Amino acid sequence: IDDLAAVDYSLNRLPAVFRPFIDLDLKGIVYPAGNYTGPPYVAAPFTIPDRRDSMLYLAFSEYFFQTYSFAYYTAGAFNITIAEEIKSGKFFFFFLQTCSYFNISTEIFGSIIPEVAKYSVTPYPVMLKLMATEVPIISLEQDSFTVEIQGSMEVIAVLPDSATQSLFTMNITANTSVALNIFDQKLMGSLCLNRLQFSLAHSNVGVFEISLLENILSYILQTEVIPSANGK
Repeated sequence: IDDLAAVDYSLNRLPAVFRPFIDLDLKGIVYPAGNYTGPPYVAAPFTIPDRRDSMLYLAFSEYFFQTYSFAYYTAGAFNITIAEEIKSGKFFFFFLQTCSYFNISTEIFGSIIPEVAKYSVTPYPVMLKLMATEVPIISLEQDSFTVEIQGSMEVIAVLPDSATQSLFTMNITANTSVALNIFDQKLMGSLCLNRLQFSLAHSNVGVFEISLLENILSYILQTEVIPSANGK
C-alpha cells in the first residue's frame, strides 16, 4: 500500500465456479510493511447478497478495516508532531487541518487558559505532539462506518534557545461517521463528527478547567473541518 503497510489478498481457497458467476474468497489482511504478523482479530464469514444486475460485486469485511487500523497503529502512523511552521497535512481526526488556520503559540492557549498566560508572559511558539493511545476502532454500519479514536495531545512550548517545556497533556476521544456514496462515477465520502471529548491528563501550569477549550475546539472542528471534508 505504502511504506508503512502492505496487504495480503491471496486466495483463501480455490475459486468456486458456477454457471452464472465465479466466487473469489480473498484474505484481505493489512499488516505493517516488513512485519507479517497476525492481527489480534478473528475474521467472521460473510456472504454477498445474491444479485445479478451488475458484472462485478466487491465486498470488504469489517475484519479488513480492523487489520488496516491495527497495521497503521503498529507502524506509528497516528503519532504526529505539529510545529508552528507546518501549514498543511492530516491528523487521524483532522485536528491538523484545523491548526493550519492559526499561528500556534502560547498566546493562543493563554487567551483560553489563564494558567498558560500566567506561566508564559512572553509568547512562545507551541509544538503539539499527538498520538493514538489505542488502536482506532472501525465499525461498519448499514450505510456508513464509524471510527472511534482514543488519543492524547501534549502541548509543548518552544523556548528561544530551542529547548522545549511541556505545558500540559490532554486525553482525547473522538467518534466520527463516514458515509460513502457514488456520485458522477466517483466514490465520495461525507464526514460527521459525532463526539469529541477532552480530559486533562497532566499539567505543568496548574490545574485548569478543560471545558472551555473543549467547546472551542469542538466548534472549530465541526464548523471548519467537517464541511470541507464532504466529497473528499
